[in-house]
Amino acid sequence: MCGILGLVARSPVNQILYDGLLVLQHRGQDAAGIATMEGNTFHLHKGNGLVRDVFRTRNMRALRGNAGIAHVRYPTAGSAIDHNEAQPFYVNSPYGIVLGHNGNLTNTEQLQQELFLEDRRHVNTKSDSEVLLNVLAHELQVNSTMRYRLEIRNIFDAVSGVHRRCSGGYAITAMIAGYGLLAFRDVYGIRPLVLGSNQTEQGTEYLVASESVALDTLGFRFLRDIA
Repeated sequence: MCGILGLVARSPVNQILYDGLLVLQHRGQDAAGIATMEGNTFHLHKGNGLVRDVFRTRNMRALRGNAGIAHVRYPTAGSAIDHNEAQPFYVNSPYGIVLGHNGNLTNTEQLQQELFLEDRRHVNTKSDSEVLLNVLAHELQVNSTMRYRLEIRNIFDAVSGVHRRCSGGYAITAMIAGYGLLAFRDVYGIRPLVLGSNQTEQGTEYLVASESVALDTLGFRFLRDIA
């Protein structure tokens, strides 16, 4: 069980994501991480330990941008002590993607072989989350239009590709550089993920979270479960 957040706001998201992780701390105490997006640039900080121990003032100042994802980890796959398995994970191709994952894949070994032998992608940890990230990245690449430009239908087709290849339960928050936030669950909706909104003078903000308590605490109105 892990906790995940995804936020698109009208102002810097670093503090809101930090506060949200504190609310979701009970879902994982082994590692924590936040990734924000500033234009086409990702800012990422993560490490082992509780939220309050992972982030210092200097780390928070570096997490610039009005969109971001966050993660607290309870390891159910891979290593419980390897800091390289803290999330979010990042891959630079295609586009640049960061991803946070709650759940378990049941066909990880098969996917690892497919990624290496067929997709020509390298997975550097024992985490099924990194496997899922690389499956998503490959599906985005093969479903993109000419000259690697993404349209909405390409993203939906890529998520369908993840559903086709990945077995198990999973809830995902991800960001694609230059495009924005992506959130989805497995086809059976085994892992929880909810969507909320907040109205500001500058416009509407959206938050996805593992539990509705994060929406309530951060002042967002519950809209629906992520389908």
